[in-house]
Amino acid sequence: MSTSPAEQTALGFVHVHVAPTDAAEPRTVLLLHGTGGNERDLLELGAAVAPGARLLGVRGQVMEAGMSRFFRRLAEGIFDEADVVRRAADLAAFVPAAASIYGFDPAQVVAVGYSNGANIAAAMLLLHPGVLSAAVLFRSMVPLVPAQAPGPRPATVLIANGQGDPLIPRANAERLVALLQEAGADVTLHWEPVGHGLTPADVVRARAFMATQRGPA
Repeated sequence: MSTSPAEQTALGFVHVHVAPTDAAEPRTVLLLHGTGGNERDLLELGAAVAPGARLLGVRGQVMEAGMSRFFRRLAEGIFDEADVVRRAADLAAFVPAAASIYGFDPAQVVAVGYSNGANIAAAMLLLHPGVLSAAVLFRSMVPLVPAQAPGPRPATVLIANGQGDPLIPRANAERLVALLQEAGADVTLHWEPVGHGLTPADVVRARAFMATQRGPA
């Protein structure tokens, strides 16, 4: 790991930075954990789906019953939309600031998020298009419906949800697809025959998606 304790608390987010190991891989993978996770939770997943890429794991700023999250919720599946807007703006501002510190291209940032982390990534795509060039959203749902859609910016998105997920109705995931498409994203929705947890099949599919999105060095 190449992040010092001082760097971890810089820019308003506790985070960890892992330098790239492949000089031909230009992307930075922004890793966004689920409820109760931390900045290191998805490092192994990030390395698996984007071998050699720079990794940037971020910890959510909100605490709920001692668990880290990226935004507040009022109840299970009911989000504090004003807080979603605020936190998405904070994270969108973090990306170029981190790029200036770590020396990566802010136009080559791909989010990989799980559950709550996927939802904040979806909010960034909806509210701040252009910050993320692509995203893999594991077990994601609609974080909010923007009052006014921003100007469309291209992004490529994979949503991988579980057919048996008790937390995310199918209609909600399909609504997220429609909202992202309205924001200019090219979206693929994939259903795994599982629940809310991640599986090896998710990793395989995400890695294949990331391979198709690899840009020029």
